[in-house]
Amino acid sequence: MTILAAAEMLRQLREDMMKLNRRNFLRSAAAGGVTMLAAPAIVRAAGSEEEIRVGYLHTLAVDGHIWTAEQKGYWQEQGLKPTFTRFYTGLELFQAMVGGSLDMLATGAVVSNFPARGQGKVFLINNVEYATAQLWVNPAMGVNSFEDLKGKQIATSIGTTAHVFLDTALSANGIDPKSGVSIINQRMPDAVTAFISGAVPAVALWVPFNVQVKSQLQGAKMLVDASEFYPEAAIVGGWAARNDYFDERKDVLERVIKAWLPANKDLIEDADATLAMLQKEKYADVPIEDLREQYGAQKLFSAADWAKMYQDGTVATWLDRVTDFYVGIGGISDPVKAEGYFDPSLFLKQAG
Repeated sequence: MTILAAAEMLRQLREDMMKLNRRNFLRSAAAGGVTMLAAPAIVRAAGSEEEIRVGYLHTLAVDGHIWTAEQKGYWQEQGLKPTFTRFYTGLELFQAMVGGSLDMLATGAVVSNFPARGQGKVFLINNVEYATAQLWVNPAMGVNSFEDLKGKQIATSIGTTAHVFLDTALSANGIDPKSGVSIINQRMPDAVTAFISGAVPAVALWVPFNVQVKSQLQGAKMLVDASEFYPEAAIVGGWAARNDYFDERKDVLERVIKAWLPANKDLIEDADATLAMLQKEKYADVPIEDLREQYGAQKLFSAADWAKMYQDGTVATWLDRVTDFYVGIGGISDPVKAEGYFDPSLFLKQAG
């Protein structure tokens, strides 16, 4: 056989195979059209997986939605592949995001800080941190009341949810936060350790650090929590994205919201089972009773209720009040108001 004859044979063989494959495809399509039409959609979903870098704080009020969505497969359903990085304060979170290490983050009160400086856009609210911030004192060191706190040291993390709450609590009880006490700035794990060791007589913290206090310092007393100042001094926690990411990847942020929505519904409508799952998978060191207490320390709202509060300005008002705190302590000058850094449109689009 000549080379030309062999080439012609191969060409004819390829044509015959293509005709056979085409006939088999058409027969399959005729027999099961719905299946054949659905298959490309599945392929597209699998091929559209988007890697996102998310920072978070390990407290139920911040990461409850994150882990519920992970355990239930909601991230995967939206074609998202998140990489989660834990931080210990919202300040560290925003510094990492502004520096380009994160695409987005979930945090507490600090969501009203950096965006008010023009660094980050808020696009989703998790909850109201109703009683997540708490003020603990040590009676063995002579502190039983607010009156006893005057002139004393209080450990906390400056600029965080705990600090915002502490400022409100002190002011409401006749103590000037700037001159009536000495506030010691530490990362929250260090602040709690200082309190337990007796280095300071008081600490303003957020849950779940209260679990450590209760288990390691016998006689410690919770003086007040943030619920006493709700709703006038409500603190909201939520999600923010880097400015450039927000401008360029709203499609991804909408998919984050779409994964968040069923997680939020699970946390509200199937709380017992969801908390049991989270305790087993993500909070093994927190007794289920304490996790339920953390759950009760936040206020969750349905998508419909959030939509109303997004639209009527309630959320923007809450954000602005916390921003005003940061202005008051000298942390921000000439702040951007919430209407300039909080965009409700992405949530409203997805939640109807």
